[in-house]
Amino acid sequence: MAQANWKRLFALAVPELGVLIPGTLALLGGSGFTLAVPKQVGDLMGAIIQPGGEATLGRYTGALLVVALGMAITSFARAYFYTVAGERVVARLRKELFSAIVRQEVGFFDSQRTGELVNRLSSDTSVLQNSVTVNISMALRFTVQAIGCIAMLFYMHWRLSMIMVAIVPIIAFGAVGFGRTVRSLSKRTQDALAAATTVAEESLGNVRTVRAFAREDAEVARYGKEVDVAFAMGRSMAVAYGAFQAFGGFVVTAAAAGILWYGGTITLRGEMTVAELTAYLLYIFMLTAALGGLSSLYSDFNRAAGASDRVFELLDRVPGVVTVGGRRMVEPVGRMALEGLSFAYPTRPEVTVLDRVDLALEPGKVLALVGQSGGGKSTVAALLLRLYDPASGRVTFDGVDVRELDTTWLREQIGIVSQEPVLFATSIAENIRYGRPGASDADVEAAARAANAHEFVSTFPDKYGTLVGERGVRLSGGQKQRIAIARAILKDPRVLILDEATSALDAESEHLVQEALDRLMRGRTTVVIAHRLSTVKTADRVVVVQKGHVAESGTHDELVAAGGVYRRLVEHQFAS
Repeated sequence: MAQANWKRLFALAVPELGVLIPGTLALLGGSGFTLAVPKQVGDLMGAIIQPGGEATLGRYTGALLVVALGMAITSFARAYFYTVAGERVVARLRKELFSAIVRQEVGFFDSQRTGELVNRLSSDTSVLQNSVTVNISMALRFTVQAIGCIAMLFYMHWRLSMIMVAIVPIIAFGAVGFGRTVRSLSKRTQDALAAATTVAEESLGNVRTVRAFAREDAEVARYGKEVDVAFAMGRSMAVAYGAFQAFGGFVVTAAAAGILWYGGTITLRGEMTVAELTAYLLYIFMLTAALGGLSSLYSDFNRAAGASDRVFELLDRVPGVVTVGGRRMVEPVGRMALEGLSFAYPTRPEVTVLDRVDLALEPGKVLALVGQSGGGKSTVAALLLRLYDPASGRVTFDGVDVRELDTTWLREQIGIVSQEPVLFATSIAENIRYGRPGASDADVEAAARAANAHEFVSTFPDKYGTLVGERGVRLSGGQKQRIAIARAILKDPRVLILDEATSALDAESEHLVQEALDRLMRGRTTVVIAHRLSTVKTADRVVVVQKGHVAESGTHDELVAAGGVYRRLVEHQFAS
């Protein structure tokens, strides 16, 4: 991981210094108490083996209990403050990451899988959580503990300590190699888990389709395949971890055996007492534990390095379409136009969807777009909303290039009702209020009445508090459509886009929805995209879009009389 990213990773904890400082003070205090334990135990052992030691045994025991109490208090404070800091860091990071993701242009989501993005929000941020707070506290604790132990060991017997010093470079060399391996495997493991999450999300999100085609076993196998990839990465990590633990354990044990042999020898010679040797050995064990903890944390930091690469990549990504900044008009009229516009989707730049299209939407008029599927009609709607920017030409709103306008403001002026309306898993009232946050209950009900939705909503036990389920699955198609229309009515846009708004409905639902749409369209600049040509007869102008070009333009009667593409579409539809 680049040094700059390391600095940035640890900088995530800077806003929590108010919590981390008392946690660090508790850590230092706890380390001091911990370092006092071997000395107290040594004194206690000396009192036990020395004649007449009963007089001091109680005093040394009491001192050891005081040290234990100090360790308990400081350990609680350290764990509390650092854990709270970690929770704050991950909460802030998730908010910032979600904000960065949701503000990306639509083209970004065309090339990204939702499951992978969700995995970044959940799994990757969790990996970073401990690394920038709790693991830092553990690293500080083990470091202070190791330095203190080494100082005490050299103070007690420097020649004996040289054996211990000789093993440090060996362990450090192994830790560096292990860390590199862990970082690489960790990144690949996180990618594999993201792929598995994506499969699970797709299968569960489309469970009705899975059931309809009896593909449960196939989806289980597909998910299992991705999990097996993640397992293989985890198994490789386990091999690396086991090898490093075995290597480190052997080196440390061999060094401990040498220290015991030499320590026993000098004790027998009278150069050390049994109490001093006991304390010395306890410091050795404490040092070994500290070094083992640091090596484990080193692997955790390398796992965090792999996760942070992906998180920072998303945080740093500049949206292709900026949603804030730019002009806001005081009294918009709602005149829109496409001028010499050509466009290809970012995921398929070689396929031109619209080619030098000119199109004008007059205020208060209804423009109908018709043509075969794939001709570019829905793409026009996406460009009017500035979900994408054209390759050449421009989209204008009241004569101003939409790229000069505040995109959020622009979208507030445009309402859309699509063939498959998207509802959120909240109440009916909240879904309608999505069109204008903060609207009163009376406004919500008025919009529902205008959309012919109030009657069926009133039949529910919870009325407007009724939960619609994920994607509105608890409502019928016609009911969802009328809720979407109510949402658009409450928004009160200058420009209205109706994208196949009635094509998936039965005759009765279509009648109710069309009646609501007629109310919604009055006085607004409206674009109607439809395959059912019966719904566009009353449009002020009909535009036939064919293979990315405007093939014909005129009123319904004019185009039928002209005998061109539109007339053939009408004849084919009525014949079928």
